Amino acid sequence: MLALALALASTAASATEPSFSADAFKAHVAFLADDLLEGRRIGTAGHEIAARYIAAQFATLGLKPGGDGGTFFQRIRFAETSATSPGAVTISGPNGNRTWADGSNVVLRRNPAHPNPDVSGDLVFVGYGIDDPRHGHDDYRGLDVRGKIVVALANFPKGGPSEPGAYYSGRKRAMAAKHGAVGMITVMPRAVAKLRPWSSVVRNSGFAAVSWLDEDGRPHDEDGLGVVASANGDAAEALFAGAKRSLSSILDEADRAKGAPKGFALRTRARLVDHTKTEMISSPNVLGILPGSDPQLAAQYIVLSAHSDHIGISPPAKDDTPATDRINNGAMDNAAGVATLIEVARAAVTASDRPRRSLIFLASTGEEEGLLGADYYARHPGVPIASIVGDVDLDMPVLTYPFSDVIAYGADHSTIGATEADAGRTMGVSLSPDPEPDETVFVRSDHYMLVRQGVPAVFLATGEAGAGQAAWAEFNEKHYHRPSDDMNLPVQWDQGARFTDINYRITRALADADLPPMWKKGDFFGDLFAPDRPKTP
Repeated sequence: MLALALALASTAASATEPSFSADAFKAHVAFLADDLLEGRRIGTAGHEIAARYIAAQFATLGLKPGGDGGTFFQRIRFAETSATSPGAVTISGPNGNRTWADGSNVVLRRNPAHPNPDVSGDLVFVGYGIDDPRHGHDDYRGLDVRGKIVVALANFPKGGPSEPGAYYSGRKRAMAAKHGAVGMITVMPRAVAKLRPWSSVVRNSGFAAVSWLDEDGRPHDEDGLGVVASANGDAAEALFAGAKRSLSSILDEADRAKGAPKGFALRTRARLVDHTKTEMISSPNVLGILPGSDPQLAAQYIVLSAHSDHIGISPPAKDDTPATDRINNGAMDNAAGVATLIEVARAAVTASDRPRRSLIFLASTGEEEGLLGADYYARHPGVPIASIVGDVDLDMPVLTYPFSDVIAYGADHSTIGATEADAGRTMGVSLSPDPEPDETVFVRSDHYMLVRQGVPAVFLATGEAGAGQAAWAEFNEKHYHRPSDDMNLPVQWDQGARFTDINYRITRALADADLPPMWKKGDFFGDLFAPDRPKTP
């Protein structure tokens, strides 16, 4: 028995033997965040260069190609829809007619499956627009929205259960279409607006909308709703002109814990018009596979994923000069995640003992456009989806401070959380809970596309303990999706090496355990998406 214990201890130690270099980590980020790549937007030469760099790293390490035709690339075709001239939202009612141009106090959300939309209809307020039969919450009860445009609050009721809230928040458009609505206008509650200022919403709305194409060349239509807009300020107030409740009173109720304003027909109409063009582009996921060493477990796969794309070059602003930097380099978002992916792969390949389960290293495309590459991969994984038993996603680890904790979004849903906590303890790093569950981060990164196919998964980022909270706040306020997310940030590169180290330990623990990751019994997402997968006792 002592000999067996020593053997197991030796195996555990060897899994953490590889060293991790700050210089190697920095080199990957420096290449991927270089101006030459012009922000790595999907479908651009810059992203193609990034994809080839990642594939070359995988090939050098000796990973097995996991893409199409014996290559590292899973090539995906996309439809990209952009505006040809500004769209508009016109609201008419007791106060007359008024029109707001796209990018003012309204923002239009495009859908490649519905080009050049021109939709008119009476308006109906539908609360948060959530139809959740599992928890007896139906904002559409007693309302007729057929052929109408619904007005809904963004996110979900404050203080409500975050898991179903996160899921149903992402399904609002589909729920509206299911109930017969032809369009949707969302309004942000005050708590959401504080976290997501309107200026940020407008700044991030000027990019084209993208959908992957199915086998027949049709854009994938996730929700079936032709047009969606967001309204702010006087445009949002105009929606409720002459209504039995003012927008202010509705927002007051939404501010309260579990405040869920009831819906009612409004006295206004709206017309949503956009002018678009659609082009066909392609972009690859990059996939490398390290076969497992255990004959009994090698047919099971652990995925480590990170998106390689970013948002490209910002449109010109009125006050730009020829010297204005408009390239969104995406050093933290997500060149740092890809650097982690590559270096974990290097450690796994060079370790004295190969992982028992097989590892898939996925550098996905189209995350910034709506998790598109991950969604396509989860539907076309190249191996049986049931054989993928876990995923850890790496997205935007902020590395400007010495982190002492990590946040694993989704840790509470499966046994992966406990594995990550155990791995962190070996480095003196704690596992912290989601600091902002109302932000529904769990459903907003690539791992969630595998969750929807039943795979236990988490999204790992550096935490907010110690100097972390201030560092994250500064990054989100000043650098997130801005040209300043570049190599001029005060990155502590040794923290990149530490982040790689903890991810390697997590990956090895998941790959080497006797049992695969499992959903927890009674978990909302596990019951919803993986009814046939094993659960914890």
